[in-house]
Amino acid sequence: MRKILALLASAILVACASAPEKLQTQYVSELQYRNHDCDQLAMEESRISRRVSELYGTLDKKAGDDAAQMGIGLVLFWPALFFLEGGDGPEAQEYSRLKGEHEAIERVAIQRKCTLDIKPIGDQIRAFQEAKRAEEMAHQTPTDN
Repeated sequence: MRKILALLASAILVACASAPEKLQTQYVSELQYRNHDCDQLAMEESRISRRVSELYGTLDKKAGDDAAQMGIGLVLFWPALFFLEGGDGPEAQEYSRLKGEHEAIERVAIQRKCTLDIKPIGDQIRAFQEAKRAEEMAHQTPTDN
């Protein structure tokens, strides 16, 4: 019985998608940006920031859905836990890589003394979360409170 419970617990942990805040940053060499001028670095950083925000929303929703499914499964019907989709897929890998690219661009910008307004990924995520909360608040009706 203990082996079955241990197997169930490990399957649950593997099946759940990680929250984007918990995903590690993948190292990316700054060599790929060595020939970029300050304007090109700024454009590339802007592109990466947009994609990071998009992925953050997707990954956050996936992690939340998995957590809800796990809660329901634990309370109502534990065999359903074997069907959790979750796991960290290609979007999580892309998110980690883009965080690394963001840091590589930042290192090159510092070396070249570019005056880019590069915001840390954490700040971008907080801005995304605030915008999401504001959007949810705007969609609520007074009777929802």
